[in-house]
Amino acid sequence: MGRVVVAGSINMDVVATAERHPAVGETVAGKEVLYFPGGKGANQAVAAAKLGAETILIGCLGADAFGAELRTFLERQGVDLGLVRDSAEAHSGTAIITLANADNTIVVIPGANGLVSADDVAATRLAKGDVAVSQFEIPLPAIAAFFEQARAAGGTTILNPAPARQVSIELLGLVDILVLNETELSLLAGKTITQGDKIECFVDAAKSLRVDERQTICITLGKRGVVALTGGEALMVRGRAVTAVDTTGAGDCFVGALAAQLAQGAPFRDALRYANVAASICVQRMGAAPSMPTVDEVAKILSTSRPGERRDP
Repeated sequence: MGRVVVAGSINMDVVATAERHPAVGETVAGKEVLYFPGGKGANQAVAAAKLGAETILIGCLGADAFGAELRTFLERQGVDLGLVRDSAEAHSGTAIITLANADNTIVVIPGANGLVSADDVAATRLAKGDVAVSQFEIPLPAIAAFFEQARAAGGTTILNPAPARQVSIELLGLVDILVLNETELSLLAGKTITQGDKIECFVDAAKSLRVDERQTICITLGKRGVVALTGGEALMVRGRAVTAVDTTGAGDCFVGALAAQLAQGAPFRDALRYANVAASICVQRMGAAPSMPTVDEVAKILSTSRPGERRDP
């Protein structure tokens, strides 16, 4: 049994709800403003911890009220914060989110997340069987150092390249499992892909990103489910029909659930199906980190549902 170790961002999400999203230069009346713990690193760590994995988070908080509130919340979720430091050099990371009709727009202000360094990740003692997870809300040099350490220890590395940005071939070469959506895939593959495209389009684009055939690439497709290129095989897991309330943390829930399952020794196909179900639960609740499901919630659905997967789409 390994651990899930997440190097990533910790934010306070400030959510404004409205009937619709404003156009550029337009003002619309909102319904309410809500505050939720978030940040891709924190979201993924909470998902993994609530789904039964021993979970460690590496990151940085500001020495402010948001930082104190975020630390309290994460501790209550069972996340080990021994490697999360406080800094007076910057405010805690903040995300400004507009939510309308279950879809969101997000502006992220990194704050203290931008201070996470290679020295921070070096304090971790990774071991064989651990799953190292990161995203693009902390500096890339810290991610590279983290993954190099994980590889040296015999761990598995998972990268969620979000928010979307270009990535070097050197960093991609340190990734065992790449998890991304169609927007991120479009940027990295250099071609326009939309969520409604044929599955073959996603598979072809994923193939172009591979540094070698040992890498696994998972593309999350919202309500359509997820397609994964693993070895020489393409595997599709269909989405569940649910009524989405807030999709903010869905991708992070998927990543955290996948990491938790792999750390606990689950076969990849089972972990993929498990993560797909977990994400479908997450979107039915408000907030990012607070919406992550429990082991019992996922188990209940899995016990009554059919696998819903097919190969070679």
